Amino acid sequence: MSTTVRALREADLAEADRIFRVAFGTFLGMSDPTRFGGDTDYVRTRFRLDPAGAFAAERDGVLAGSVFAVLWGSVGFFGPLSVRPELWDQKVAQALLDPVMARFAERGVTHAGLFTFAQSPKHVGLYGKYGFAPRFLTIVAAKPVAARKTTGAWHRLSVIADRSRAVAGCRAVSETVYPGLDLAEELDASVAHAIGDAVLVDDAHVPTGFALCHVGAGTEAGTGACYVKFGAVTSGADAPSRFERLLDACEAYAAEAGAQTLVAGVNLAREGAAAALRARGFRTVIQGVAMHRPNVPGYGHPDAWALDDWR
Repeated sequence: MSTTVRALREADLAEADRIFRVAFGTFLGMSDPTRFGGDTDYVRTRFRLDPAGAFAAERDGVLAGSVFAVLWGSVGFFGPLSVRPELWDQKVAQALLDPVMARFAERGVTHAGLFTFAQSPKHVGLYGKYGFAPRFLTIVAAKPVAARKTTGAWHRLSVIADRSRAVAGCRAVSETVYPGLDLAEELDASVAHAIGDAVLVDDAHVPTGFALCHVGAGTEAGTGACYVKFGAVTSGADAPSRFERLLDACEAYAAEAGAQTLVAGVNLAREGAAAALRARGFRTVIQGVAMHRPNVPGYGHPDAWALDDWR
């Protein structure tokens, strides 16, 4: 049987979501794989954020799997990639990766990555065929939301009058973390589709940090949670104190949104950022490995005060 790959369509989303849950739940040995992920939603969320980055694989006209390419300017990552368990080891995943690599090339991605199971030679080996090398342990950590006094003003992107200027300020922040790193498209789409919001902190009205957050069911957070999908502060000598302010703002936002748990991911090569999470009581709930192409640190280094996990 041959595999064909095409753009994922709106009509595919329910089945793509089911395959995603069954695939991951089966790999993890769940008694009911369909319950994987609870009421989080990666498939519909990522499709709505960027339909052009969503790809489907078919076998004999039946959906076999899907994958999502995420573009943050010069940085690209993909996931979730999921295939029907009965079609594992039949090169369906490889067929899905080909358009992802093409999209990265078309959009000028200079640093590509992914998050995968550190304990799985099969996964690491597959992505190695495409030039991705395992580099750093990456954790997803969580803590109970506590009411706390913030150390400075913070703002929600969705209520800022001059949103385009605010997004440009976020771009200036991320540019200091890695050249060309730019979440402008995802920030705009998240607010437009009410999928998420961004928390901004500033000094003298100049943005010095921001965090893209999801809250609740139907997002990448799930019921009762606020998930920091990406967060960063301007690099430099003041980055540690700026990062503390940003974490304060994220927790304040989570509390206002009614979340009971604050979740964030960090690459452990970002030693200062990881230590700041531990000091606040974050505890690891998931860990995996970040794979990079090319095999360079990118923004996985101690001077990068950033949060993400590339799931």
